[in-house]
Amino acid sequence: MAGSHRGQRGGTRAAAREARREQARKRNQTIAAGVAVVVLVGGGGVAALNAFGGDKSPGPKAGSSPTDDKSSQSNVLSDDKVLMDATAAKTLGATGAWKVTGTAGGDSAPDTSFACQLQRFADPAGLRTWVRTLQNPTTKDTAVQYIDVSNDKATAAKTYNTVVHWLSQCTTPQTRLTAGYVTTGVGQTGVIAVFGQVPGAKTTKYRTVSVTLAGQATMVVEHDTLAVTPPKPDVVLATTSAAAKKICAETGGCATGAPVVTPALLPNTDNPGFMAPVDLPLLAEVDKPWVSTAAQPGDGTGCEKLSLKKVKPVKAGTFTYVAPEAKVPTEFGMDDTVVKFATAAAASDFVAKIRKNVDACEKNVSNAKVQSTGTLKTSTITGKSWTATYDSGDGKKYHYRIGIAGSGDRAVYLLFPVLKDLDLTDAAFNETLARAVDRSAAYK
Repeated sequence: MAGSHRGQRGGTRAAAREARREQARKRNQTIAAGVAVVVLVGGGGVAALNAFGGDKSPGPKAGSSPTDDKSSQSNVLSDDKVLMDATAAKTLGATGAWKVTGTAGGDSAPDTSFACQLQRFADPAGLRTWVRTLQNPTTKDTAVQYIDVSNDKATAAKTYNTVVHWLSQCTTPQTRLTAGYVTTGVGQTGVIAVFGQVPGAKTTKYRTVSVTLAGQATMVVEHDTLAVTPPKPDVVLATTSAAAKKICAETGGCATGAPVVTPALLPNTDNPGFMAPVDLPLLAEVDKPWVSTAAQPGDGTGCEKLSLKKVKPVKAGTFTYVAPEAKVPTEFGMDDTVVKFATAAAASDFVAKIRKNVDACEKNVSNAKVQSTGTLKTSTITGKSWTATYDSGDGKKYHYRIGIAGSGDRAVYLLFPVLKDLDLTDAAFNETLARAVDRSAAYK
């Protein structure tokens, strides 16, 4: 039987990462002219990294193998006629003609069929699994429909949550959650996630994935396409709605009302209030996944003077994000610090203070050079970002991207060390800062 959908790897890898972080922490204590730079990036974690992944070994699947006695216990979705055909896939794109390229069930299903899938079966003890793949030779778009049928509705709800968790904690290398939505009017409940991969010269590969719960079935529909901008969820919503109607006619869980999507990020249930690894920015040079570990908040790089003990927030926490398997310096990574105050006014004052400190840093820190890289101003977020460079005086310079932003009673501080060939654009960093603020709404 396939293992748990989320497992732990050996302690050797975690211990090695801990040693690297400790080395980086010591190196970054002081950079020059007596300016203490207590940074967490790459060196602030005090606990071993959580090992994301899972047992991907393809165990047997009940109800889908000729030797499985359970196959006769239920005929729910036992016929592949319930699957999407080429005509149904037409809603994904009117150009060209779609065709079915493969249909598999049970043990003949591939180990991975859709984005961020951690093991072959979301419900290893379920009744059956179907996987159908489709392709549009004209546009080169592809699609997949995955259906996992559980023994009862209660188990199906758990299976649905497992798949959503796979997506929300996705550690597929060079994959980022671009947008998320909640669906209504499709099955009992559902979500749509749009994942972007490292951009090419002109286009980016986007994978739009819907997950729907319908009675005993959990259904995934994925549409992969190349585009200049992230695709809207409309076409996948329409395709998912039509596919779900065929399924829930047998399984129950049919929805009433028109299909609707509402923007909403997939929940980070592992670390509420902080970014998930799939929220982190993409760098072409980093072909291994981000992972995260809790750390102790610091005072910043010298310009910020966060002084959290003095401002006495209600609560504060930090997560450090690193790519431990990538061929990058130990210092590589990003820190996300969330500070919660008793009132929105206190949070706003804190953000204003940090902005003032960084803006005036060149006057107060002799070896610092600071440049503004943008401001954030929406109906709910106010913030600013900078690049800061510290000259050590011995030929070495330390570069950082710094961001501070507030929303309601929360402030978010983001720190990213700029290393050789490992930098973000101003836009990418500011977008990540905005994502971190959005995530902080769950910090309780």
